[in-house]
Amino acid sequence: MIKLAIYGKGGIGKSTLSSNLSSAFAKKGLTVLQIGCDPKADSTSLLLGGKRLTTVLELVRAGKPFTLEDMVTMGSMGVLCVEAGGPVPGLGCAGRGIITALEALEEKGAYEVYKPDVVIYDVLGDVVCGGFTMPMRKGYADKVYIVTSGENMSIYAAANIAMAVENFKTRDYAQLGGIILNRRNVRDEDAKADTLAADFSTEVIARIDRSELFERCEAEHKPMVELFPESKEAGQLLAAAERILN
Repeated sequence: MIKLAIYGKGGIGKSTLSSNLSSAFAKKGLTVLQIGCDPKADSTSLLLGGKRLTTVLELVRAGKPFTLEDMVTMGSMGVLCVEAGGPVPGLGCAGRGIITALEALEEKGAYEVYKPDVVIYDVLGDVVCGGFTMPMRKGYADKVYIVTSGENMSIYAAANIAMAVENFKTRDYAQLGGIILNRRNVRDEDAKADTLAADFSTEVIARIDRSELFERCEAEHKPMVELFPESKEAGQLLAAAERILN
């Protein structure tokens, strides 16, 4: 089983990328479990036709017994979807939803029942403390992939996340798997991404072009490899999935 966590600056396209990678893995015949670790609970929207899932935290707060099937919904191309959820805005700890969700999935035997080949944790923004480090901890993700563009704030956030991953090495947390460049067509962005990768002794494992096809996919609530399977962008996503597998 390959277990990876996707981190990056808020708004950089982590959820879009996570859903498209999930679909790319599924297209290769793999069983994929995507776990949204953002209080907004919109990580899996692209895989569910825009539908919003009942989150694990909502099930827990209801105070009634619930099953594994209540937490996990099958989405586009057979991808298994879970949303951790979070507190009412301004109240409680957002990271608690991640901890609760991952513990509940383990308790209900999700990994034994579904036997996923790939698990993707889509984690909120560049927060790398408290519950937001949960997917990095031993037994969860093995590798962290950081999404960035060439914009300065995105590079800065990516560097902070990479430093956190480095600092957590001593705790036997996940290792840095690489950088994913989500192009925004800014000046020197490939060079900036390469420099960032070199600074942390890793590689840019994928370069995804900015394209209006992604906007069309968002409007249709379908992943690229399903809606535009022959496109250059779908090819880039499939190549990224292959690189991660290898």
